[in-house]
Amino acid sequence: MIDRKLAPEFRAIENINLLRPEKKTLANGSEIFCFNSGDQELVRIEWIFTNLRFDPAKPLLNMAVNTMLTDGTNTLTGAEIADKIDFYGAFLSVDYGFEQSLVTLYSLTKHLGKTLPVVKDILTNSIFPQKELDTFIRNQQQKLQVSLQKNDVVARRTFNKALYGDTIYGLAPDLDTYKTLHRDDLLAHFKQMYQPSNCSIIIAGKVEQATLDVLTATFESAWENSTVADTTQPEVNHASEHFYFIEKPEALQSAIRMGLPVINREHPDFPAVQVLNTVLGGYFGSRLMNNIREDKGYTYGIGSGISSHKQGGALFIATEVGADVCKAATIEIEKEITLLKTDLIADEELSLVRNYMLGSLLGSLENVFSHADKFKNLYFSGMDYEYYDRYTAVVKSVTADELLKLANQHLNFDQFYKVIVGKY
Repeated sequence: MIDRKLAPEFRAIENINLLRPEKKTLANGSEIFCFNSGDQELVRIEWIFTNLRFDPAKPLLNMAVNTMLTDGTNTLTGAEIADKIDFYGAFLSVDYGFEQSLVTLYSLTKHLGKTLPVVKDILTNSIFPQKELDTFIRNQQQKLQVSLQKNDVVARRTFNKALYGDTIYGLAPDLDTYKTLHRDDLLAHFKQMYQPSNCSIIIAGKVEQATLDVLTATFESAWENSTVADTTQPEVNHASEHFYFIEKPEALQSAIRMGLPVINREHPDFPAVQVLNTVLGGYFGSRLMNNIREDKGYTYGIGSGISSHKQGGALFIATEVGADVCKAATIEIEKEITLLKTDLIADEELSLVRNYMLGSLLGSLENVFSHADKFKNLYFSGMDYEYYDRYTAVVKSVTADELLKLANQHLNFDQFYKVIVGKY
């Protein structure tokens, strides 16, 4: 019997083992990565396409095309697509990201012979009906009008635009931007982007040979490349202005968004900078939370994070504070950054952060789908599994002296882009 009066033995995390995929390349150029694990007759299949080159004159095409994929094909209406997927107890979704767009299917393996042809139809015969496009534009404009009333949304849009300019990362559409969407452009974009040579298929779950056979048979035949997908991206140009104040005289709270460009996942210092970010504002016990929430009571929550993109990364700090204490909050944020550059992090605090980060990584690997997600982070960054070995090694071994040096290299508060929306 377990003696529940005794706490479980504490053990440090030594190694984190990740499942690795088997790879197969179809004759049409599409690559399949297979993660076989689990006992349930369930699989998740993702068709992942690299977004086409961002066009500032038509900035919403990547997003609109992906979102409308399930709105109708040459043979099926949007309602019929939904009915067919629901009938077999499956789930189909489309997800748009800055760099890739996804179509995801969850299905019982015994029904793949019925569900996969529906996905194939979507990826080869979507027609973007004009009626559905009009509805999409109208709905998106209404959502945008609501979102622009929120200070944090305005702050995030302004910050991203300053940091990334006329790229997909800096996109901040207004109501008129949606008027640039035309059905002919969507069809041309779809034809160029949704091709097998621009597609990586990741399947995870209980994957038997019969499962791979039906997947291969469905997506290797009658799916051909018609042109070359231009997936290059324009260069990022940061704004020269570093401070933005958008006044809202009636605001009870002010939104603060600040940060600066930093290294991305490809840089060898990235894991150590993540440790530095976690100390600053990357978890509930962080310095920003302890100071600005727990001690000063200026906010319900504040945090920092690092975004890693192909064209660089950014460290950002985000919060909403009482309008009357906005300036005081920014002073405290600067104070915490200065402390990271002048004082060594105490051993006890650094040990806590190490355990938190390693525990979070281990806890995120709860099933085979999580392992596939970790692989995607690596694959689309052009990296291999050595990254996670190095990540865990750095988190365990990075010293306070090294973090002090990195803080002085990367956290120049004078170079921060600072956005305030509300009162200041």
